[in-house]
Amino acid sequence: MFDYSGACDASHCIDINSIDIPLITGAALVDSINPCAIAVLLILLAGLLNLGDKKKVLISGLLFISALYLAYFTVGIGLWGVIQLASLAKIFHQIIGVIAVIFGLINIKDYFWYGGLGFVSEIPRAWRPRMKKLLKGITSPVGAFVTGLVVTLFELPCTGGPYLFTLGLLSEGYSQFQVVSVLLYYNLVFVVPLLIILGLIYWGYTSIDQATEWKNKNFKLLHLLAGIIMLTLGLWVLFN
Repeated sequence: MFDYSGACDASHCIDINSIDIPLITGAALVDSINPCAIAVLLILLAGLLNLGDKKKVLISGLLFISALYLAYFTVGIGLWGVIQLASLAKIFHQIIGVIAVIFGLINIKDYFWYGGLGFVSEIPRAWRPRMKKLLKGITSPVGAFVTGLVVTLFELPCTGGPYLFTLGLLSEGYSQFQVVSVLLYYNLVFVVPLLIILGLIYWGYTSIDQATEWKNKNFKLLHLLAGIIMLTLGLWVLFN
């Protein structure tokens, strides 16, 4: 739990026990195991490794992940602000359970029937060639950072279910300070698996090929796990 005591005014402070961090952590974990984010990082690292400079690979990978963190955080703050300005907080808060259930069912569908109904809960296939071309053209740390910002535009529209769920939880009864704190935490959870993968590759515990093989072998399982978590979160919100 986060203690926000003294960090907000009396009209916005809420009791620490009413902040359900497990819900937010669960949504962040779903985001963190998304096969899209893992695949994007691996494509970037594969291209950089061809340059033969391992230190540049590490720096570029860290800057790429930092850009994802910054972009996701900024978008989250922006969407929360729009929800407040448009007076949609009450409505949005009421439908977060439905959002979670739908996102969960879509991911479970992708485990049993990948590509069924003409879509997947990943980056659309039509976008992927352009994104791969963009990633493989990266040759510098600065390029990796800029690309991390751009890639967010590819990922968020199709993988933003957990983030929308979290923003819905935060839409009522939270001060701006609280929202900033929670989103900083959420996005840290989101990037931790990417940092682990980067570290394992840099220190030689695994290779790009091995990591890619693992991702390709387990991507449906990741969808199932994400689906079960989001479905559980959604049902909990709807019936509590």
